[in-house]
Amino acid sequence: MTTTTDHGLAGHSPRLSEGLPETSPNRRRFSWAFAIRIMLLLLAAALTLGPVMWTLSTSLRSPSESFKLPPSFIPWNPDFTSYGEVFQQLNIFLLVLNSALVTGLIAVGQMISAALAGYAFAHLKFRGRGALFSIVLATMMVPVQVTIVPVFMLIRGMGLSDTLLALILPAIPTAFGTFLMRQYFMGLPAELAEAAAIDGASPWRTFRSVYAPLAIPGMAIVGILAFNFHWNEFFRPLILTISEQNFTLPLGLVSLQGNLGTGSISVVLAGVVLSMIPALVVFMFGQRALQDGLTAGTGK
Repeated sequence: MTTTTDHGLAGHSPRLSEGLPETSPNRRRFSWAFAIRIMLLLLAAALTLGPVMWTLSTSLRSPSESFKLPPSFIPWNPDFTSYGEVFQQLNIFLLVLNSALVTGLIAVGQMISAALAGYAFAHLKFRGRGALFSIVLATMMVPVQVTIVPVFMLIRGMGLSDTLLALILPAIPTAFGTFLMRQYFMGLPAELAEAAAIDGASPWRTFRSVYAPLAIPGMAIVGILAFNFHWNEFFRPLILTISEQNFTLPLGLVSLQGNLGTGSISVVLAGVVLSMIPALVVFMFGQRALQDGLTAGTGK
């Protein structure tokens, strides 16, 4: 018995015979891979959040310290006077109201139009469906600068020049939202439409009662992306609006630069920080719906 026990211990590594844990090469490789992954994520986070943190830091410094060399990233003596200057120089409440009205109606309009068009392309059979969908996708490659002149002429012909409707109506049709919702509806079971047709439901009733409730996560993606994009939009409001009472928030922030850019950089960045708050609030409240929509169908 003694010989057998000694032979069994001799077959193991010396670390085990001494009661020490053995470090395997696979565990060492996993540790290095995990460390490299963390370092890459930290680098990506620094590149992404760096400009945002610098904007917040500069908005809390006095104008004389904005261009101090070497720059101090952390404001040890925060100065909030720049935020008060924003409210004194701008009618910030009117600008936020205009931006919220424009972006909110655009987001709701895109959710509805994209859901209807996506359902039609996914489940309704009609002649030329594939060619029409290809044309819709082709419009995604046309930049807004190419179509701004025809859109401006149409808006002027409709008598909507220099109005908020001039910003809302042309932005409601969305090729990307149509594509996204079509793919979302194609991932839903087609048997639902067949069962509804057997029960005598029309295509509109099938969409409204069966597919639309299931497509809420996908519609939330369209709405959140539309809100974030049009909240920061500058080009179209610059061309289609003239009166200051119809300016959106990005246009109003430009006036903080002053004549020939002589304004305070701290005041400008304080306005930028204030403009980011509504978009962050919308993202925080819609984050769960956004995650559900992006991960829908991954478990199939």
